[in-house]
Amino acid sequence: MKLLVTGGAGYIGSVVAAQLLEAGHEVTVLDDLSTGHADAVPPGARFERCSITEAGPVLERGFDAVLHFAAKSLVGESVADPAKYWTSNLGGTLALLEAMRRAGVGRIVFSSTAATYGEPERCPIEETDPTRPTNPYGASKLAIDTALTTFAGLYGLGAVSLRYFNVAGAYTAADGRVYRERHDPETHLIPNVLAVARGERPAVRIFGDDYPTPDGTCIRDYIHVADLARAHLLALDACTPGRHEIYNLGNGSGFSVKEVIEVCREVTGHPIPAETAPRRPGDPAILVASSERIQRELGWSPEHPSLKTIVADAWAALTA
Repeated sequence: MKLLVTGGAGYIGSVVAAQLLEAGHEVTVLDDLSTGHADAVPPGARFERCSITEAGPVLERGFDAVLHFAAKSLVGESVADPAKYWTSNLGGTLALLEAMRRAGVGRIVFSSTAATYGEPERCPIEETDPTRPTNPYGASKLAIDTALTTFAGLYGLGAVSLRYFNVAGAYTAADGRVYRERHDPETHLIPNVLAVARGERPAVRIFGDDYPTPDGTCIRDYIHVADLARAHLLALDACTPGRHEIYNLGNGSGFSVKEVIEVCREVTGHPIPAETAPRRPGDPAILVASSERIQRELGWSPEHPSLKTIVADAWAALTA
């Protein structure tokens, strides 16, 4: 298939693009490099440097589907500057969907988020549970899910939204290239903890130790980036005209911030000092996914469920 990967110069998008190429697809990456890296675009993929609002001329060349990762994704920034998130995430995606409609591209796999659920009533979270995002980032992603349902109903679009929980680890492609996290600023827990182990930071900050959890710190579900990417290939084949399907992606078990730090200490052999800071606005106490639906319907299950494996792969990529 001929596929367009928006945000394909970013962490997750680049891994998905690499796996698509390995599966024999023709891949074009579209990215404005505002947060991505040109050298993360896999060899063999065509690269178009532009915004998703300018995707129309690219789509007119003819594509079978779009895998959409381009988005602003910092929770704290979304609280401080919500208009930026509504404009970029929702506005940009609406422009992309309209360009797809005009170009006759009928399938899309969308990078959604667990942040659409907000403070869950129960864990693990199922796709039918209420969506009550606690920050503009999650709200903008939920609005895109609503738009996808509308476009599916009105125009026959086949859409799949994958709601991620915490993604981590690194991916080594068939050609030996390693794809890893390198955000700027880096807000994800595991790479920040590993940065302390590398001597790049004096200590890791724990944002809040007074949550209603066993050790007072937030609990999150972690998924290996290779497993996450593989789900996108399955979702691509599951896009059905006129339907919008939503699937959670996670391991089904959660780890607290303190537990993650302890695993990082074990993997790296470094003491990794930690200090407590105030809570970040909009952070739910617990987010753990039920992935039973995607396992049942698409046959997906995580091949790297161990947190130790996820951390070890991330560490190996940093120290290679």
